Amino acid sequence: MPTSIVLPAAGALLLTAGLTGLFGVPGLPAQAAAGGAIVLVTAQAAGALIRRALQIHAATRTFGPCRGAGLLGMGAVTAGCTVLGVLLTPPGVREHLAMGGLVASALVYLSGIILMPGAATTVPARLRRGIDGAGVGTSLAFAAYLIPGDEPMPPAALAATLLAAAALSVIVITALRVTTYRPAAWLCGTGAVAAILGLGGIVHYAYEGNPYVLLGSTLVVAAGPLVAAAGARRSAQGPTPPPAGTPESVLSGYPVLAVPMLIALGSAVYHLLAGHTFDTRAVLLGLSIIPCVVLREILAVVDIRRYSRRLAAQEAQFRSLVSGANDLTLMLGTDLVVRWQSPAAARLFGLSDAEVVGHSFAALLHPDDRSDVVSALHEVLEEPPGDRPPLVTARLRDGYGAWRDTESTISDQRGVPEVNALVVHVRDVGDRVALQRQLHEVAYTDQITGLPNRREIMRTLAAQRAVPGHTGALLVIELLGIADISDQRGRETADALLVEAGRRLRTLLTPDDLPGRLGGGEFAVLTVQGPVLAYALGTRLLTVLTAPYQLPGTIVDLHVSIGLAEVGSSSSSSIDEVLNRADLARRRARQQGPDRIEWYDSYLEEQLVRRMDVEREIVGVIERRELDLVYQPILSLPDRTTAGVEALLRWRNPALGTVHPGELLPVAEDIGVLPEIGTWVLSTALRQLADWTPGYPALTLTVNVSPRELAVPDFVHRVAAMLNAHGIAPERLCMEVAEDRIPDDMPSVVTQFAKLRALGVRTAIDDFGAGQASLAQLRRMPVDMLKVDGELISRPVDPESGGQPLIDVIVGLGRRLGLEIVAERLETTEQVREAVRAGLARGQGFRLSRPAPAERVEAFLTEPTTLS
Repeated sequence: MPTSIVLPAAGALLLTAGLTGLFGVPGLPAQAAAGGAIVLVTAQAAGALIRRALQIHAATRTFGPCRGAGLLGMGAVTAGCTVLGVLLTPPGVREHLAMGGLVASALVYLSGIILMPGAATTVPARLRRGIDGAGVGTSLAFAAYLIPGDEPMPPAALAATLLAAAALSVIVITALRVTTYRPAAWLCGTGAVAAILGLGGIVHYAYEGNPYVLLGSTLVVAAGPLVAAAGARRSAQGPTPPPAGTPESVLSGYPVLAVPMLIALGSAVYHLLAGHTFDTRAVLLGLSIIPCVVLREILAVVDIRRYSRRLAAQEAQFRSLVSGANDLTLMLGTDLVVRWQSPAAARLFGLSDAEVVGHSFAALLHPDDRSDVVSALHEVLEEPPGDRPPLVTARLRDGYGAWRDTESTISDQRGVPEVNALVVHVRDVGDRVALQRQLHEVAYTDQITGLPNRREIMRTLAAQRAVPGHTGALLVIELLGIADISDQRGRETADALLVEAGRRLRTLLTPDDLPGRLGGGEFAVLTVQGPVLAYALGTRLLTVLTAPYQLPGTIVDLHVSIGLAEVGSSSSSSIDEVLNRADLARRRARQQGPDRIEWYDSYLEEQLVRRMDVEREIVGVIERRELDLVYQPILSLPDRTTAGVEALLRWRNPALGTVHPGELLPVAEDIGVLPEIGTWVLSTALRQLADWTPGYPALTLTVNVSPRELAVPDFVHRVAAMLNAHGIAPERLCMEVAEDRIPDDMPSVVTQFAKLRALGVRTAIDDFGAGQASLAQLRRMPVDMLKVDGELISRPVDPESGGQPLIDVIVGLGRRLGLEIVAERLETTEQVREAVRAGLARGQGFRLSRPAPAERVEAFLTEPTTLS
């Protein structure tokens, strides 16, 4: 068994035997042995307390925190020695020893409790504890003095009782008011109270000699230090703050000052009812309670004044902080009515208390933002408080009637009794919002036209495609020739054209449509209309954007190409693919000719991919020797003999296969290699004609040429040089231009044709009748030959000639102008017979002869063709 249990039990047994004479044990030795056992127990407890004091000193290197445990240990030693002395000393001495030990132990225990961690930490607090204890102790002593009746209490006993009662009161009050280390303080206080009460019983034994009182008191004195030692061990576990929501201490909410008065009053009433009188000691003892109460009241007044000054200072600090803050603080009740606003309201927002306090917070918000903010407030009221207060943005009306952009945080402080409200911190973010708008304008607006830029178009396109069921279209618009205008007339003129084009775009669009500039001369329109209506919108845009641009000092005409692609939320394509599709359609429209709109589809993409392949492969085609010429004979229709040949270009590429001129030449013209290819074609055809000349000296050669080739300044000189190099007479060469290509550059064609005729080279118009102004411009053209399509020959009636076939009209016109008429693309026997009937001398076509390589044409030249 532990020593702390064995020794008190052995001491109690010895003491009982000595007092009662059990087992024949002499009284004094037994009492001495019992006293020794008690001393050992208290010494053991004192040792534990002193060791704890040394541990605290080793940890803190100071004597302050360890004094409490050390004094409790000294109190235990004092109590044990007092018990041993009372047991060993004779009557007459033991009374004074007992009272002295009681007073000494009470003072030491009292000092230890006050100096324990978590107890009274300041001198004023210790003074208040002492006065409270003195008041309660005096009232207890007063009661103890009156209750025995008329028998007076000895002065020494009365003084010891007063001191012991005061010490007990102070110990109890201090232990109960401890906030931290509460379990340790309560255990130490309980041990100290037990030891003092036990010593009080020893004093009673010293006066009365009751052995049973001695036995019980001794055990209590021995148990007190053990309990105090347990409390000291608990203090080693660290501070133990009270649970949240509990009072600061047990006695913090009770009027301790009323306790002495109640005890004294109760004792006095009991004494009078018992028929006793008050002697001088009783009166003085009762009056001594008054100074304690007065002193406590004085200390309370001093504390109140000090706390008042502190609260006033804190309130002033709070007001200065709130008034000088850049946030407006509002307190809202659960009904969202403003209960208080910070003084900064007038300075920041011009809002007075009369305009805000007592009114609904929602009334201050913009109608468009009100529902969102109210919903956020209700969510805060319904949900438990979170770690991060919610942030809401809204426009708030200030005291001048203007709307301010604000940002507010909402904090639920209903759990704080002094607040019990929602606290809203409102901050004016108008400058930041204005800066964000400016940054948005810089980042998402074109600086020349003021229209949204590519980034804004893409952002809006992504937002629209995120809406389920959305349908719309994207139109990509290119103003052709802007770069040339900038180079020729200056950047200012080009910018003025872009600004005017942007203005025209806006005039045709609805508020739901978004115009924008992609860069350069490219614009875009993102419309919410379906593809069909978007196509109609694109047609109207063509009309508006191609109208002449009236600028200061000049008028500019622009051509426009528009591509259209569908926009749908169900499409699996990305926004970049939508833009690429619209751009592909725009490129296709540009290839097809100016002022066109194209609708993207998969076939169009195939054509564009094919064109890109052609553009990639056409570079270096002559060096790779992939070009070839085939020749189609031109027959004399009356006798079916070969009068000439037309050179036709073919491109045989390993990756693309055979590419015909209709696909090859437009690409060559766009990328600028057509003059080089045209020179190769003419040189190769003349070389072949030179090879045929010995056998067929009258054979003619027809070569196609484009207006862009004719526009080369030295074109005629190069033709003359090649004719001389191959020894070919100029009249055997015929240069022809397709009629639908002539309007592109009429003056250049007329000039160059005139120079070719002056050289002796014959000129011709191919596909005559396909143009819009063929007959009107025919007189201006220096040509020798008209080539008429077989479809035109097969037309039976000319509505403008009173029922005469159209071919007869053309033949008659040609004869009056001195022009030779040649039929081409004769595909059927009926077309050949109609050409013969109309009096045409020459013709060509699949029905007469197909294009073939030079070696096959040589065999054809010797065999006249007959119709079946």
